[in-house]
Amino acid sequence: MPDIELTAGPIAYEDTGGEGPVVVLLHGLVHDATVWRHVIADLRTDHRCVAPTLPYGAHRRPMSPDVPLDPDAVNELVVEFLDRLDLRDVTLVESDCGRAQTVAGQHPERLGRLVLISCEAFDNYPPGLPGKLIGVAARLPGGIPLLVRTLGVRALRRLPVGLGALTKRPVPDEIVDGWLRPLRTDKAIREDFRRYTLGVRRTELLEAVDGMRTFDKPALVVWAAEDLMMPREHGRRLADVLPRGRLVEIADSRTLISEDQPELLATVLREFIAEPG
Repeated sequence: MPDIELTAGPIAYEDTGGEGPVVVLLHGLVHDATVWRHVIADLRTDHRCVAPTLPYGAHRRPMSPDVPLDPDAVNELVVEFLDRLDLRDVTLVESDCGRAQTVAGQHPERLGRLVLISCEAFDNYPPGLPGKLIGVAARLPGGIPLLVRTLGVRALRRLPVGLGALTKRPVPDEIVDGWLRPLRTDKAIREDFRRYTLGVRRTELLEAVDGMRTFDKPALVVWAAEDLMMPREHGRRLADVLPRGRLVEIADSRTLISEDQPELLATVLREFIAEPG
């Protein structure tokens, strides 16, 4: 994947190219762009798919230590990424994390559509038991290395405090190994992850609501019906906040719909993007 040097540091990204509608796909904590691999394989035939790997712990090159790294900084990083690649009329898609909510409300100029997929929202931040454990680990000496070593044990990955909370079906070990490798092997990446986690403001996504109320463009909320981390009622609330929002629920899936139901998710995205604006 190519890199682009942004203010906060280098960002790797996948870009399928092509002349179709532009879809920018944002992932969650301790994942990288590969979480979208099945969705991209489907959409790339008639869409330009761009998937950055954000500095959430699975990134390969550390961020600048002199630049703040927290959720607010990542919001600005996403905006800078869109600007630097001159991406216009973008369908911004995000799963798990909630940065797209603030981006849509504060920086809608390059967006044509918004898709929020089973994500942190309102007061569910950090989300669920896994999110809270990450926060504790970041505050304890040696906590992050211990957390990563635990998740690195393949037999433990399906525990409710790990990937078992995010997916109904096992994610291939080689994919998870790739997500964890930077945290396991690079002290600077662990420090990025710690800085980001310690920078979480519990009120951030509550503050994002007012901005979303002004996002008068097509918006879709896609929610996993069996989500263990993101309350089911939050899907409806997000759709109601967005002036042109609507809700689609996906059965037989937990948070990472791109892993549990990728074909159905790609179909939902393709149909939404094809609708008149």
